[in-house]
Amino acid sequence: MSLSNNIQLLRKLSFKKLFNAFKVWVSYHVSKNTKKPSSIGFPISMAIEPTTSCNLRCPECPSGLRQFTRPIGMLEPTFFKKTIDEVYKELIYLTFYFQGEPYLNPNFLDMVKYASVKGIYTSTSTNAHYLTKEQAQKTVESKLDRLIISIDGTTQETYEQYRIGGTLQKVIDGTKNIIEAKKKLGSKTPHIVFQFLVVKPNEHQLEDVKKLANELEVDEVVFKTAQVYDFENGNPLIPDNIKYSRYKKNADGTYSIKNKLLNQCWRMWSSCVVTWDGVVVPCCFDKDAKHQLGDLKKQSFKELWKSAKYQNFRKSILKSRQEIDICKNCSEGTKVLA
Repeated sequence: MSLSNNIQLLRKLSFKKLFNAFKVWVSYHVSKNTKKPSSIGFPISMAIEPTTSCNLRCPECPSGLRQFTRPIGMLEPTFFKKTIDEVYKELIYLTFYFQGEPYLNPNFLDMVKYASVKGIYTSTSTNAHYLTKEQAQKTVESKLDRLIISIDGTTQETYEQYRIGGTLQKVIDGTKNIIEAKKKLGSKTPHIVFQFLVVKPNEHQLEDVKKLANELEVDEVVFKTAQVYDFENGNPLIPDNIKYSRYKKNADGTYSIKNKLLNQCWRMWSSCVVTWDGVVVPCCFDKDAKHQLGDLKKQSFKELWKSAKYQNFRKSILKSRQEIDICKNCSEGTKVLA
């Protein structure tokens, strides 16, 4: 993040949020060292899903592949506000994204505005195909803090190899609209990030995307390593540059995750994911919501967070992450600053 963006995040802090973060940090380290789950704080960050719908058909995305086993739908403002009202005093960071394209939810920016008023740092990720001049202005007016724009190629030929059904020019135009709206309204937010998912078809354009970002006055460029489902025997999406790959090639020609799966996970104590219909899952790797830890339409968040079911899942993490399916393709540090 830039200095101005860091300052923006610091402005969202309060004594209660900092004290809660301290409690989370302590409970995580006590749990990790004793192998007994303890949770004496509440999450400092949360991801909430505006929708599972998407206009693109990206090959490694359940939303893009139309292969969800869970319901398709839109986050409702009433439920969203009820959830935020319960957690905002402790919550520092809110990501409006899990699966799908957030801007397809007609109430998306109203919900961003509500969270901003509550003093929460807000972020979202978009394919930028709906950033018209009108939507760009509404985005700036919503006080969204961070806008991640997926741009996985600097030519249409390269871009559409992963962002199937997408148009690069719409991404560029949407970016220009946001920057123009920021200038028009004299706003420093949102902090605009170009996120480049590095795959084999586009890895030759890393320098090109940095140049494009500079020309457009984008604030930051991040290279993200790609998760692929079938990687053991190789995959045409795995880049040759090992720096930008989650996987390494073994002596026998097979592939494996580069990072070791330690029996610990900060996310299980510091954050969670809420689906559009109120189901709480451990993290963003549980795209099909197989590990449902509770339902916020049936119980309060704070009750759910301290529940036996959540504690048992944390216990299983401390015992053996290798046995948890969503952990097998997990890799910490999936983003590399340009």
